[in-house]
Amino acid sequence: MTVQQITEEAQLNSALNQDEAILLKHSLTCPISAEAKGHVESFASNHEIPAYIIHIQENRDLSNQVAEQFNIKHESPQVFYIKQGDVAYHTSHFEIKEDQLENVVQA
Repeated sequence: MTVQQITEEAQLNSALNQDEAILLKHSLTCPISAEAKGHVESFASNHEIPAYIIHIQENRDLSNQVAEQFNIKHESPQVFYIKQGDVAYHTSHFEIKEDQLENVVQA
């Protein structure tokens, strides 16, 4: 699957209410975030789990909504594995790796 960009609250709510989803909060100006995005894109291309991205500079309100909804401090980059509407896993920065996402979804 390809990674779909979220730009509206309705898209975010739909993504967060799926059985499973990967969500990346991504900074357009950070090289660490660019590397994390590559790992998420590679993971998404090999799985049927929907993957989404929020560009934080363009959609700060949506990024903040995720932090508030799950009571998880905002970081960037930051990835969430959503399972049945809850965060089953989250991490940030250099910990965002394709093989780690593999391990999480298979657990």
